[in-house]
Amino acid sequence: MSSAPIISLEGVTKIYRVGEVEIIPLREISLALEPGEFTAITGPSGSGKTPLMNIVGCMDRPTSGRYVLEGREVSGLKRDELARVRNRTFGFVFQSFNLLSRTSAQENLELPLLYAGREASRDRHVRAAAALERVGLSDRATHHPSQLSGGQQQRVAIARALVNKPSIILADEPTGNLDTKSEQEILGVFDRLNAEGITIIVVTHNPEVAARARRRIRMRDGEIQGDES
Repeated sequence: MSSAPIISLEGVTKIYRVGEVEIIPLREISLALEPGEFTAITGPSGSGKTPLMNIVGCMDRPTSGRYVLEGREVSGLKRDELARVRNRTFGFVFQSFNLLSRTSAQENLELPLLYAGREASRDRHVRAAAALERVGLSDRATHHPSQLSGGQQQRVAIARALVNKPSIILADEPTGNLDTKSEQEILGVFDRLNAEGITIIVVTHNPEVAARARRRIRMRDGEIQGDES
């Protein structure tokens, strides 16, 4: 018997209103992702990738339709409730790394745990060190971002996404600022995390990155145009 989807969108539409003008970046999106999938979402600029990512990652809510995440209906949650679900479920990786320049790799990982207020100092240190080890950067724990290559900075960003033990990693153009060698290193990290059972969703323009995923969803004009495994 197959497991229930970890993500299920049913007829999701997003409408923004600017004055009397309606902008509709998502139109009747229906999509189900199984636990442990490695999925790439592709499409040209303006195709709806980012609005879809924002809804899937609980950073925004649909105007209409249903979103069921890990068996829970989340489309109607208030913003603070949505934030709690987001922080518990997702780890985010962005193109620009978003690391704090004046703190070490280790400290960049400990800060999210400090803000969450759930860990003692010793536990934060242990969890951050374990996350750095998972991405192969234990020997760079005391280095600042300026002392790291682009690929190493992105691996620190991935480790930061792991410290809260998410079930889903959501990555937005994670190799967009990297050379080919670093890109392959990052994709190798995603492969290993996916093999451990973490669901990986990558939003990308890069066909080589998309080809690495086991499932590829193509978007255009706010609709899903293709879904290949």
